[in-house]
Amino acid sequence: MPAPRILRNTMHTSEEERKVFDSHFHIIDKRFPLVANQGFLPDNFTCADYLERARKLKITGGSIVSGSFQAFDQTYLVAALEELGPTFVGVTQLPASVSDEEIVKLNAAGVRAVRFNLERGGSESVERLDDLARRVHEIAGWHVELYVDSRHLTELYCILVALPAVSIDHLGLSRSGFDTLLKLVEHGVHVKATGFGRVDFDVVLAMKAIVSVNPDALMFGTDLPSTRAVRPFRNEDVNVITDAFEQEIAGKILYGNAVAFYRPRATV
Repeated sequence: MPAPRILRNTMHTSEEERKVFDSHFHIIDKRFPLVANQGFLPDNFTCADYLERARKLKITGGSIVSGSFQAFDQTYLVAALEELGPTFVGVTQLPASVSDEEIVKLNAAGVRAVRFNLERGGSESVERLDDLARRVHEIAGWHVELYVDSRHLTELYCILVALPAVSIDHLGLSRSGFDTLLKLVEHGVHVKATGFGRVDFDVVLAMKAIVSVNPDALMFGTDLPSTRAVRPFRNEDVNVITDAFEQEIAGKILYGNAVAFYRPRATV
């Protein structure tokens, strides 16, 4: 991992001033279809559960991300977006056969991206990544999100670097391949500062390296309810960011970068 450019934290943002856009969390509502993934079915984590769990974090909006166990179901996501309101958006999983009309309909409901889950499945296959990513961007301006281990980025690099808009989950998960992740960041790929308990490296050094390449790339998320994570999200993970970065950069990571990228229907 390259040596980061050090950003001096000369002034903290108070909790009263701080705004947070949660770029990555899951809603799990057993009223809607769930599909066991690798023998795993998650516990309920409804919109009410999320709002209660996140209450102290000053979250003003966020992105609901479809998990492997939700496959191509859209009913839970549309219902959750309606319940949480227009400051929240959705990241869904779609088959390549999805119609243009369905993409437009989902966009109106607040969906802003399609996800490829290369770690656990439940999404369209990576062979359809290029075509589907370009199609949803052309129709609705969506980006594509990847749950992928950085060690696999070299083989995907030529595809990803040419796509119009891309984000990668959980800081890329692995130290192996991190240099390739940084090259993608240099070309405009966004990275989620999420899943601190899922990675095998120092998250502060990784985040500083990303910010030194592109200060607009990094986006905070809680990863709630942290299904299958070795160490689930803790509220103190927000402080990791505010302690490591000066106020302006911390504000971009916690709020500004994600809002610009996700384009919620309303902001607070």
